[in-house]
Amino acid sequence: MTHGDDCCTTAEDGAESDQLQPLLLERVEKEKSKSWQTVVSHRLKKHCVCTPKKAKSKILGFVPILKWLPHYQLREWLLGDVMSGLIVGVLLVPQSIAYSLLASQDPIYGLYTSFFSSIIYALLGTSRHISVGIFGVLCLLVGQVVDRELALAGYLTESSSSSNSSALLLAGQGNGTVECDRSCYAITVGATVTFTAGVYQVLMGLFQVGFVSVYLSDSLLSGFATGASLTILTSQLKYLLGLKIPRPQGWFTLLKTWYGILTNLGKTNICDLVTSIVCLLILVPTKELNDRFKAKLKAPIPFELFVVVIATLASHFGHFNTDYGSDVAGDIPTGFLPPKLPMWSLIPNVAVDAFSIAIVGFAITVSLSEMFAKKHGYTVDANQEMYAIGFCNILPSFFRCFTTSAALTKTLVKESTGCQTQVSGLVSALVLLLVLLVIAPLFYSLQKCVLAVIILVNLRGALRKFGDIPSMWHVNRVDTSIWLITMATSALVNTELGLLVGVLVSALCVLGRTQQAKVLELGRAPTREHYEDLSSYRGLQRHPGVAVFKYEAPIYYANQSLFKKSLYRGVGLDPLKEKTRLMKLKKKNKQQGEAAGLPNMKSVDTSKEDNIEAGATTTTLMLDKKSSHSLRSVVIDCSAIMFLDTAGVNALKEVRKDYEELGIKVVLAQCNTSALDALERGGYYPDKKGCDEGQNKIIFFTIADAVHYVQSLSVPNGDYDSRC
Repeated sequence: MTHGDDCCTTAEDGAESDQLQPLLLERVEKEKSKSWQTVVSHRLKKHCVCTPKKAKSKILGFVPILKWLPHYQLREWLLGDVMSGLIVGVLLVPQSIAYSLLASQDPIYGLYTSFFSSIIYALLGTSRHISVGIFGVLCLLVGQVVDRELALAGYLTESSSSSNSSALLLAGQGNGTVECDRSCYAITVGATVTFTAGVYQVLMGLFQVGFVSVYLSDSLLSGFATGASLTILTSQLKYLLGLKIPRPQGWFTLLKTWYGILTNLGKTNICDLVTSIVCLLILVPTKELNDRFKAKLKAPIPFELFVVVIATLASHFGHFNTDYGSDVAGDIPTGFLPPKLPMWSLIPNVAVDAFSIAIVGFAITVSLSEMFAKKHGYTVDANQEMYAIGFCNILPSFFRCFTTSAALTKTLVKESTGCQTQVSGLVSALVLLLVLLVIAPLFYSLQKCVLAVIILVNLRGALRKFGDIPSMWHVNRVDTSIWLITMATSALVNTELGLLVGVLVSALCVLGRTQQAKVLELGRAPTREHYEDLSSYRGLQRHPGVAVFKYEAPIYYANQSLFKKSLYRGVGLDPLKEKTRLMKLKKKNKQQGEAAGLPNMKSVDTSKEDNIEAGATTTTLMLDKKSSHSLRSVVIDCSAIMFLDTAGVNALKEVRKDYEELGIKVVLAQCNTSALDALERGGYYPDKKGCDEGQNKIIFFTIADAVHYVQSLSVPNGDYDSRC
């Protein structure tokens, strides 16, 4: 209901007063809440009853390729999918080998990872354009875990190999055991981390928590990726210089790595250094040319592959490994190894690391898939994406693969070369299969410094973000602060900690904005019943004796005291201080009257002047209410108050009570239904009979109605005057 008793309205007003009658609306009665038994029974029937139609829908929803492949437009789409698949496949070969270095794995495992993830996402994914495979940030996170576990197991340096390793472990393989060297143990750790992360992602999809991606803002993810890129860059410098130093563990790894590099500069391998400089001088300009002329080029030129081929030939015929001690990729076997279970005993050690990897992988995949879906006019299912990326990690982990997610650079290449569906992903998998079965052993002599150069060149996009800081700061300082804090923590302290700090800082910024909200005084436009902030617009008018205020934030336990302080400051009258002052004044007058032998004073005229923050306006309190300039009423515009909790309702009750004790009427206007329900439940409206209480239950849908109402309270026979 929107009004009180009928006795509080007038019936004989003229046409002019009819226009001033408040807007009356009747609330739709809500359905009575069902018992929990009924709700549980309904849910069980909905999810447990299986019909042929429902089974078909579930299967098609879980394996989306079965839904879109029968409708594949062969003539229109096949050429674009094949072209983009071939180009991305060619790019994946050198990048897969290079990023396996970042994950502390042998090159063959990077090829396995890209191959399996391309196939599985094509079957289960809902995005038509994203390329799922190796992503630098995830490789860094996996590599940190692998190096930590290798150190704990006794493998101290990367130079350890199956031929000279002093530590051999026994890894469970079915009913028997086999000796596991450094390479074997490294991929065992990587696959176990990947399996655990995939389980987390599938469980999140099962519990329908795909919405968590909305809490990872673009500025947070961008800052995290940039900070991780700095760590990646630093970790690859030792390969550029040919230094054999272990990767530092724990916090401040970036600083520790720089210290290790600077103290070992004298051991630089000149062959690796010269090769790195030459590759950088080739790849950086050619990549820039690709970016500059990408609109004119039908496909990017695969300069990385050319550099890999030329560098491999040069290393092979120049005997760089044997004559100059340059570190090379080594044996890369062909074909596939038999499936292998994760090492179950390792899961407790890597469970926490796997959770952060799962969150990062899912967030990047969903954000990219939604971005390209919006661009091309279709929708993606966040929970199905969770399933897809989860199984892209679980199933390949049995085939010695490490963690994957969507990758921006390869997705951009895929889109720009005509990709229409995930058939392009299957074509890329065929290219990788050819490499795995035939070509892989030819990369034996490829120097690791060349792979490090490929990684560094692909970090250009993330590192360019530093040049965008001034424009980001100009657009939004809060988002830029989140970016800077997340980036600095990820780079300087710890990569996983950077993500956590970014989430916490983002949450605190949202809370801080509600803490900084201020009460604004509103004024009426001269030509119509519209109210805006007096400090923001010129020509607005105040109502004599009526102050209109607006609070642009929810009122809840954390900011209710700030709301009251801001309101009292805006009104220019703190009722608690005023009551104390009046009591002292009354007591003083009483003492003076008794001293003079005069009767007690029955009325006290007081006035208070106080400058309001907005300007030079003066508020005057006249308790006898004879002056037309006295403050008689306060109207609070609640349109921007999204919700109220118990503390918020109590704050409004206290404001109304404190001001009414001074003879000032407080009314609310433009409350949304959520706020109205909270006010009703919180007892804001007195549940008593009588006209006065009926008036208190009037709900004002416009500020104008509230202003007219409070103006009429002190005017005899006014438009809203009550006659009980």
